[in-house]
Amino acid sequence: MSRKEDAPTDDGKEMKGVDDGSRLERAKLPGKRAMRWHPFYRGKVEVLPKCQIRDFDDFGVWYTPGVAEPCRAIERDPLAVYEHTNRWNYIAVASNGTRVLGLGDIGPLAGYPVMEGKSLLFKYLGGVDATALMIDTRDPDVFIETVKLLEPTFGGINLEDIRTPDCFYILDRLRREMDIPVWHDDQQGTAAISLAGVINGLKVVGKKLEEVKITLVGAGAANICLARTLLKAGVPGRNIVVVDSRGILHPGRRDLEEGKETNPYKWELALTTNGEGRTGGIAEALVGADVLVSASKPGPGTIKKEWMERMADDAVALIEANPVPEIWPWEAKEAGVRVIGTGRSDFPNQVNNSIGFPGIFRGTLDVRARTISDEMHIAAAYAIAETAEEKGIHEEYIVPTMEEMDVFVNEAVAVAEKAMEQGLAGIKKSRQEIREEAEALIKASREKTQLLMREGYIREAPPV
Repeated sequence: MSRKEDAPTDDGKEMKGVDDGSRLERAKLPGKRAMRWHPFYRGKVEVLPKCQIRDFDDFGVWYTPGVAEPCRAIERDPLAVYEHTNRWNYIAVASNGTRVLGLGDIGPLAGYPVMEGKSLLFKYLGGVDATALMIDTRDPDVFIETVKLLEPTFGGINLEDIRTPDCFYILDRLRREMDIPVWHDDQQGTAAISLAGVINGLKVVGKKLEEVKITLVGAGAANICLARTLLKAGVPGRNIVVVDSRGILHPGRRDLEEGKETNPYKWELALTTNGEGRTGGIAEALVGADVLVSASKPGPGTIKKEWMERMADDAVALIEANPVPEIWPWEAKEAGVRVIGTGRSDFPNQVNNSIGFPGIFRGTLDVRARTISDEMHIAAAYAIAETAEEKGIHEEYIVPTMEEMDVFVNEAVAVAEKAMEQGLAGIKKSRQEIREEAEALIKASREKTQLLMREGYIREAPPV
């Protein structure tokens, strides 16, 4: 495959005769639009009423004096808050901006646009009301206490863009100490969509998850959680090899043993993976690998074509760094890899967290689950994979896209059912009830946005 002749376009199709300069300009377009459109709208989400206001007398119902009666009802029964307020559908996207995707440690103010964008995706794709919650601290304990104090406001917490290893410690403590679901999308969300891509990629090439050798390049939030997820999904630890910036994880690495107090997660993987006792770097880790999942330093060149040539026949590679994957997908194809996914929308098989978290939270909130267990996000991964499989998977279609609304509904059903099965749900519903409610909420969210656009309340953005 020639890089020049067969580069994919924004819709995933081949684009003949387009040079590198044109592709680079196209890649820069979202950033140019962002600098015009963000200040044009002055943000991406706002608060709108959801109740009818027929006349000003209705404010006596929604506020004083009428509101006193719901307050008394909640005082008598705290669970009544879910009936009288929007807490049942309201989450915080909480971050301190210390590890923003592709940007690094830029702090809470500079990270605000990302969390607001996440809130928009939650609403449009999952019908979930979300707000950015920027917390100005680098102390994980202060961050934890701040989020805990806000528990009465929210029905769930989505942690986002927090540096490692703080993100593991924060998630683990908040899951233990809060009575509402807490989720870290950089960990669990990436693991869910990556697992879905691996499941269907292996189906395309005719291999079994429990038998393949899997190499994970990058040992940050995404891949550490993915390794743990793969283990729970039935992959033997001996079949997994993890590589960080210093090389393959193994018990002989003194830096991992010496750092196990501050980052026990890497040390645990060094002890439970790499059954062949491999040492070295990415090149050595890829020898004979059936699957590569890379969530590492943006490329190109982080992973070299000649290294990928040493993978097993009919290999699957998910190269997820943004804004530029660790190796260009056409180079991976030239190396003999059969199924390739990236984190970008302008190549086939976008491994995109946005396919996961809206539906996962939809199902979690709809049965009032008190946490999001590992089994719940694994159930979501299989729902994502099955949604694509029903439509016919092939080398350039292994996971659904954001346009496919049914994937979010299917995830919501799978997650809610798993929560009920594990005894984690606050309320029980039938499969049909969950499906119908999720479909209605997601459809309404999209239709309201389209209505506001048609009526001119959401103005058309200026051209760029």
